[in-house]
Formats: sequence, structure tokens, C-alpha cells
Amino acid sequence: MTLDADGWVNEAERLPSPNCDSYPQPEVPLLVIHNISLPPYRYGGDGVAQLFGNRLDPAADPYYATIAHLRVSAHFFIRRDGSLLQFVSTRQRAWHAGVSQWRGRERCNDFALGIELEGCDFEPFCHAQYRTLAALARLLQRECGIEAITGHQHIAPGRKTDPGPYFDWPRLAAAVGRALPEN
Repeated sequence: MTLDADGWVNEAERLPSPNCDSYPQPEVPLLVIHNISLPPYRYGGDGVAQLFGNRLDPAADPYYATIAHLRVSAHFFIRRDGSLLQFVSTRQRAWHAGVSQWRGRERCNDFALGIELEGCDFEPFCHAQYRTLAALARLLQRECGIEAITGHQHIAPGRKTDPGPYFDWPRLAAAVGRALPEN
């Protein structure tokens, strides 16, 4: 994988989200892993891209009516087949972590990149997703200065549970050469 000068991964499908802004400082040392599926527990649709693009039709699914008003995004989304979508440049702040804290620092969006894995807390992720995630994490460590990788559940305990108990932290740790998650 390669990253262009504007912070876009060349191998990713680009779907720019309006839900981003400038980082308050240039250092981005944290990578946060999430999971998402829209509608919940269903895979392969366009719900995530629609949500991150503010195009989610509240009438398309009963759950969508409860979240269509949200203005959220993540930098990346990895589908079950390993395909990679990018919504926000690594040079911009995505709105993925919400109320959060890491090593005494509040507002993790201010210094983190976010990766969403298509999935849920109740089933394992796919081999293809781990392969793409490992390659992406290595690229972001090398090109963006990522120093630590953690889960949404670790920066927002009690509020968030993703990527969940089925996420294989030892597998990712072996692929990126560091102990994970880093809190």
C-alpha cells in the first residue's frame, strides 16, 4: 500500500465525507479500531458509506431513522472481503471516537486515525480484513507517525464495546510488531 501526498491511500476506494475538519495539531500518534455494520449485523450494503456521506435514508431501515441525523465518519472502512474504502484524508480529522480519552488526553479525534471494520461484537472478523488491516496499520505507522493502536472500547470504556471480544489483538500485534492494544 502507498499513501499519496494528500493523505489518500492509492489502493483504497475514495468516498470523501463532509464530516471532517482540521486537526488542532499536526501530531497523530494513535490508531483506533472500531466495528460497524449497517443495518446492524448485515454486511455488504452501502449503509456505512451513506452514513459517512450524510446520505442515509431514514426510511430504508427502522434502525436508520435513529441514526440518520448523526454526522460521523472514519478515515477507513474495511469490508468483510478485505476491500478498503477511505472517507477522510489522513491529513484531516475524522469524527469517529466521540467522548474519549487515551493516556490522559481527552478528545481522541484530535490526535487519532480511525479504522472501521465491517462487523459486530458477536462474531469473528475475516482473514481478508486482518490482511488489509495489517497492511494499512503498517503503512500508517510508517507514513503518519502512528505510535499506538487501540480499540474504541479502550478509549471510551462503558460507552463503547468495539471492536469487541472477537477481535484478535494478538494476530494484529504479530502483524505490526508491537504489543496491542495500547492504552
